[in-house]
Amino acid sequence: MDQRIASTTTPTGKTRARGLGIPLPGTPGPVNAITDVEGVLVGYSTLIKGHGKLSLGHGPVRTGVTAILPLGRDGVGVALAAGYHSFNGNGEMTGASWLEEAGSLSMPILITNTHAVGPCHRGVIDWVARNKPEVANQWLLPVVAETWDGYLNDINGSHVTVDHAIEAIDNAAGGAIEEGSVGGGTGMNCYAFKGGSGSASRVVDYGHRSYTVGVFLQANFGSRQELRIAGVPLGAQLAADNPMEAYFSGAPTGAGSCIGVVATDAPLLPGQCKALARRVPLGLARTGTAGSHFSGDIFLALSTANRDALNGRFPKGAPSEQSYSRMDFIPWGRMDDFYTAVVQATEEAVLNALIANTEMVGRDGNRSPALPRDKVVAALKSRGVIAG
Repeated sequence: MDQRIASTTTPTGKTRARGLGIPLPGTPGPVNAITDVEGVLVGYSTLIKGHGKLSLGHGPVRTGVTAILPLGRDGVGVALAAGYHSFNGNGEMTGASWLEEAGSLSMPILITNTHAVGPCHRGVIDWVARNKPEVANQWLLPVVAETWDGYLNDINGSHVTVDHAIEAIDNAAGGAIEEGSVGGGTGMNCYAFKGGSGSASRVVDYGHRSYTVGVFLQANFGSRQELRIAGVPLGAQLAADNPMEAYFSGAPTGAGSCIGVVATDAPLLPGQCKALARRVPLGLARTGTAGSHFSGDIFLALSTANRDALNGRFPKGAPSEQSYSRMDFIPWGRMDDFYTAVVQATEEAVLNALIANTEMVGRDGNRSPALPRDKVVAALKSRGVIAG
């Protein structure tokens, strides 16, 4: 898939934000996804089956697992600088204590639904024990994060299994990736439209070379009234056909959560990775959200440079002249362009999750409508945002 097509459609031909002509700042990478960062792979296991009334343990099922491998399958066990940020802690990201302590990450990152963290955690351990036994000989603290899909999915039915987590890891690939209702994003909603998985990237010019910053989101947040696209408030114009917020009438809107993963090939310290993770909420805010108390918004950022400099494996023998690790890193005073790249890619990733999507009906006939792309385009044309 060439760069122009990849920026406007997914591999199966679903329209992305740039396919609608929405003007977005910054320069994307070749496929405009987190996989533009060399070595990063993304894989899905998507579970869609059944319809009608909820029957606990029997469905309907609208869920799945997403796996992000920072250095591919061969790189599992190689420590990378990483940091995380909890914008709002009404959610879960396992392994966060060790990320804070060691500033490093060496496992696949999995994203799923709120009640499936356990089997995914076990799935990572089983995959590593099977495929990287030398890594599994020491402790494993997988990173598994979640958002809630109980409006469409039989979330208490234990449908996500260890095998689905392993399948997502085995399916992980580079290049252009699918977006919308796939993987962990299958049953998710965003601004009370169908949401889910979205990604984007930006190229950062660093003088003598360029670096890439990629963002992947599991977008499941925001109330309809908040929605903004390309700076234009659209919530009021798109207020009709809002069955999800009608279903939760009287309850606070904007709930559900957002998990974000930022990857870059720029050499960064763990604290600088954390600084990138802190910028994800600024990109979300560009799409309108104020950050609901009931939305667990948790973000992780990593650098694929300085590979294994931060390894925490058991040492062998007494320290010697060679018993040191060294890291290159971008000077703090030159970080601003990387912050901007995170904000821009995050905003676009949200729009891709919304636009590359179709209506979905799930448990009890609960329906999540797709973002009405024609109305969005018409509204943006009327404001002069899109030529026409």
